[in-house]
Amino acid sequence: MEATIYSQKGESKGKLKLPESVFGVKWNADLVHQVVSVMQGNERQGSAHTKDRGEVRGGGKKPWQQKGTGRARHGSIRSPLWVGGGVTHGPRKEKNYKRDIPKSMKSKALAVVLSKKMKDGEVGFIDNLTFSAPKTKEALAVMKSLSSIAGFERTLLKKKNSLLIALPKRNAAVEKSFGNFGNVMVEETRNLNPMELLNYKHLFIVDPENSISVLEKRVN
Repeated sequence: MEATIYSQKGESKGKLKLPESVFGVKWNADLVHQVVSVMQGNERQGSAHTKDRGEVRGGGKKPWQQKGTGRARHGSIRSPLWVGGGVTHGPRKEKNYKRDIPKSMKSKALAVVLSKKMKDGEVGFIDNLTFSAPKTKEALAVMKSLSSIAGFERTLLKKKNSLLIALPKRNAAVEKSFGNFGNVMVEETRNLNPMELLNYKHLFIVDPENSISVLEKRVN
């Protein structure tokens, strides 16, 4: 399996042989769904919270005497039966949505998603990405160059989740240069995960030799 390497100006720089263990894995929808569902659940903050009858205000006194009024007996206006009373079985902030999933499953899911995106023509490779200083203008020029590559024409047009740029190591100038783009995310290759890859339409891997080496270690 081969792919073309491009410069940040969109010019072809040669071919690259891709490892089958990273970009040639068969699609497994069940595995991906399970891993992504767990990752989404682990990001839930659980901020929704309702008060039970022990937390609402008032109701210290019995509304009326137990017998003799002809009305139903009640012990407190904090009862869930009353308007303004506590809520029964409502969401609680104490609930923990976190679940564990084997590392091998996450690694396999990463390879499966990378392979699917590669098959769909949504993965590109850049030999290097450098900026003299953090400048949005230079980042925009790179975006325009990348959108000139066949298959990536909509990189500039998509307003949300258009492009994920994977760097072999952190580069503050690159991160800050793309910081004003709401449809672009810059991430280190070692931190890529299936959920992020599925959220973004296109993926550009910078410095393929080093980046793919990192990916191979993660999936094998």
